[in-house]
Amino acid sequence: MQRIGVVTAGGDAPGMNAAIRSIVRVATFHGLKVMGIERGYAGLVEGQIRPLGPRSVSGIINRGGTILKTARCEAIKTNQGIQKAKNTLKTNKIDGLIVIGGDGSLKAASELHEAIGLSIVGVPATIDNDVAGTDTTIGFDTAVNTALFTIDRIRDTATSHERVFVVEVMGRKRGFLALEVGLAEGAEFILIPEIKHNLQDISKKLRQGRSKGKTSEIIIMAEGAGNSATVVEQIRKETGYDVRLTVLGHAQRGGSPTARSRILANQLGAYAVELLLKGVKKNMVGIKGQRIVSVDLDYAWKERKDLDMSRYRLAEILSA
Repeated sequence: MQRIGVVTAGGDAPGMNAAIRSIVRVATFHGLKVMGIERGYAGLVEGQIRPLGPRSVSGIINRGGTILKTARCEAIKTNQGIQKAKNTLKTNKIDGLIVIGGDGSLKAASELHEAIGLSIVGVPATIDNDVAGTDTTIGFDTAVNTALFTIDRIRDTATSHERVFVVEVMGRKRGFLALEVGLAEGAEFILIPEIKHNLQDISKKLRQGRSKGKTSEIIIMAEGAGNSATVVEQIRKETGYDVRLTVLGHAQRGGSPTARSRILANQLGAYAVELLLKGVKKNMVGIKGQRIVSVDLDYAWKERKDLDMSRYRLAEILSA
């Protein structure tokens, strides 16, 4: 192992830059050369690659996004695209690859390994926190805090105007982000893809809350839990209350990473390099409790990560 590549693929997440920095500096410490692949797998297919050294990653630990850029890439799913990627890796004499991204990016990394046999280590980075084999992912804590920063201010308006606010957060398939935000915010209801909701029941409980003295409510909704505009209209129709919608959107992906996201990125990036040096062929790094661990790369995207339903039940109890 003399030269490794690093790529950020799929959706961006706060802390990706911290992971790149960690990888480059730990690799340099061990005498390895690092090549940065730009624009995700698209750059790997198209040969967009440049050397990275300790100075080229200075001042990026606090920056959101990714200095290597990222893009969706359908070509990596084809035989022709994989062959081009293989040629890029061979031309640049890359002996191992570190892929920073979510479950889709890690799946593509596994398929790339199977096709060309290159040693690959995945680093989980996604605000959705839906990657199996790790308690949390790079960027998740930052996205939660970014959402809370805005929703705390929405609550001020909700209280002042005696309104119901439905706040849509990201999460197309899973409700990890909505649940964490809802519990931390003290939301009255949390709507997630994993649990079917009944708007008539929600409206009934809203009326009951008002009869007990509540004057405003916050409902946190994952984008994959349904049509948020429809939810607003139905609750408005059922209750007659002033119901408003706020969609936080891609703001949750941006911004300076929190201390927790930066430290996790430092740890996972460093361990990814160490695994390549140990001769690992196809793994993902993660965290379990306080321990940095590794699992088979296939486990990361094939297994469905369980939502902590005890947190959901706690949120229900605390919303009374």
